[in-house]
Amino acid sequence: MKSRPQRASLSYLCLIVLAACSKPAPPPPTPQVAVVKVQSQTVPLQRQYVGRLSPYYMANVTARVSGVLMKRTYTEGAQVKAGQVLFEIDPTFYRAQLNNDIAILAEDQATYVNDHVTAERNRKLLPVGSVSQQTVDNSNAAERSAAAKVKADEATVESARVSLNYTRVIAPISGIAGQQQVTAGAVVGSSTSDSGGNGTLLTTVQQIDPMYVNFTISSSDLATLQDAQSTGSVDLSQQNHTTVQISLPNRAAYGTPGTLDFSDVSVNAATGSINLRALVANPQRRLLPGMYVSLTVNFGQQNKVFLVPQQGVQRDTVGAYVLVVGADNKVGRKDVVATDSLGPNWVVTQGLVDGDQIIVTGVQSAREGATVKTVEWQPPASGAAAASAPAEGAAAAPSASTAAPAAPGSGPAAASASAASSASAGMAQ
Repeated sequence: MKSRPQRASLSYLCLIVLAACSKPAPPPPTPQVAVVKVQSQTVPLQRQYVGRLSPYYMANVTARVSGVLMKRTYTEGAQVKAGQVLFEIDPTFYRAQLNNDIAILAEDQATYVNDHVTAERNRKLLPVGSVSQQTVDNSNAAERSAAAKVKADEATVESARVSLNYTRVIAPISGIAGQQQVTAGAVVGSSTSDSGGNGTLLTTVQQIDPMYVNFTISSSDLATLQDAQSTGSVDLSQQNHTTVQISLPNRAAYGTPGTLDFSDVSVNAATGSINLRALVANPQRRLLPGMYVSLTVNFGQQNKVFLVPQQGVQRDTVGAYVLVVGADNKVGRKDVVATDSLGPNWVVTQGLVDGDQIIVTGVQSAREGATVKTVEWQPPASGAAAASAPAEGAAAAPSASTAAPAAPGSGPAAASASAASSASAGMAQ
């Protein structure tokens, strides 16, 4: 049988365990969230697009007369000037044609001189009755016919001279001359069977400084811009200075910005988009026709908008919303309009007021109507060290919390240990 001291020690130990188990659990700690206080500001109204480059001027150099191509007189890919000779076509036939027409003109001019002298003589003899009126009329008609024939011959000579000049194919504009399409010795022509009636294509000349950047904007983006203008969130005074920043295919920024110079007035029925075009300087020829580039188009300024970090904007079936912390540290919801982004932030145009505290981190632990503790949110770039500090504190907190109950529980724990030692001592006795 157990002795009385042993039974007393066991009863005392059970009472201590029951007292420890019946102690109420502490209330959960107030959640902590990081907030950012927003203020209305003016930001650029920008859009990202993909565009394709095209030359400022482009002209096809074609043969305007038929013949054998004699030689090319320019360097392919080099700069040429308007009026510079690029090709030469065999001029033998056209020179002979010109000489023949000049000879016919001289013959008809001599005939005209004779008819003119005869008509003058007959007009003087008519008053004295030496010639009849019929003779005078015939001589006048012959004179007029000879004069008309001379005019026709002069036009024929001019046409032959033009054809002879066309044997020297010149650059219609200044620019970069491309690769020749026909080699020397080939027969070129200007008949309707060659290249659709435009003559044989010899090469092209393109002016690439400045250059055009062609791109399209969706009709929905256009509607957004129009809404922004109607609500006054866009500075209309800046719309005449729309700038375009270009990024090359290797994602390098092109240093010289362009300027929007054309906007179509109709929507493409097939794509639902609108054609736009920008003009950009290209003195170093880094931009080439046909190249695809990325565009950042600045349509102006948005006034009285709010920049909210992207983590702080949530979306559900209703739309975009943010969680805000009021003056009483309670969480509330605000529905917002956020359709544009600028860097790592959403551009909120409606739903916020100056001084709103937006919850950026800790959204999962925040509930509408709940009380929270707030700390100032730091962007990741500038707050990397600060972000690591709370992590270290969080790691240290559990050890402190585990150690904290040990102090007040040291008395019962020690009593349990002494009671157990007393019981073993009694059994030993």
